[in-house]
Amino acid sequence: MSLVKDYKKYFDGLLFMLSIMLLFLTCTACSGNAEMKAEESEITLSDSQTTDQTVGDSDSQTSDQGNDVKEEEKDDETADDASEQAASTEETEEQEAPASLLYQGHASIRINTPEGKVIYVDPFMGNGYDQTADLILITHGHADHNKIDLITSKSEDCQTINQDDALKDGNYQSFDLGYVQIEAVEAYNANHDKASCVGYILTFTNGVELYLSGDTSTTSQMSRLAEREIDYAFYCCDGVYNMDTAEATECAKLVNAKHNIPYHMVPSNDSRGFDMDVAESFDGPGRIILQPGEELLLEKAD
Repeated sequence: MSLVKDYKKYFDGLLFMLSIMLLFLTCTACSGNAEMKAEESEITLSDSQTTDQTVGDSDSQTSDQGNDVKEEEKDDETADDASEQAASTEETEEQEAPASLLYQGHASIRINTPEGKVIYVDPFMGNGYDQTADLILITHGHADHNKIDLITSKSEDCQTINQDDALKDGNYQSFDLGYVQIEAVEAYNANHDKASCVGYILTFTNGVELYLSGDTSTTSQMSRLAEREIDYAFYCCDGVYNMDTAEATECAKLVNAKHNIPYHMVPSNDSRGFDMDVAESFDGPGRIILQPGEELLLEKAD
């Protein structure tokens, strides 16, 4: 019995030792698994952070690129707006620019329209015929009104309108050339046949109206012209072949233009083409005296 007990104690002790070893191994294995899981978790977390950072960087770059594109588009739009505004301003300035008139002497006039067109009226005397003509107006056939050879250059579509074009079968004609509207009006006296002489009213794109009497004395039409509220009017007043300054002054009152200007104030055989004493004796409302070579801006008169 004693031996059996000894063996039993021995086996119990061995079983206890095996249990302790098994428990130790189990704990060690659990600890290893925990560490591996921790490492895997760290790796996963690291990968997640890397992915988030990559995505964030990509989104940031995309956002920056989008902003750059938007800024470029905005710059392009700003440039386009500036170009359109400049073009609009230039067009507006061109449309609103006044016509200019050069008094060449006698009844000769050159006009530059806001569009850059050049109009000559009754070429005969003075300088300034070097500009390319777009339109030539002749009031009648006398030599001191139609010296067209002085005009050295004409545009391909240059038009010449004379008394025969402007007066047909007793009817005064009108012409719309786009940059100017032209209306023929009466001009006549003892030295100028009503059927072969005209005056002109020119209306420019800025609304300015200019009356050129041509060679005439008082006409039946002048009193009706007052309704037009003409801005500038020229009156012949040489007192030999046409009315003198006293009659021209009365005509100016009939027409009632805002500014009235004497011209053709000496006979054609006077090489001066101008006489200051005669000009100053003209007393039309809003009088302007132009000497040969002087220019006048044709602005809408108040």
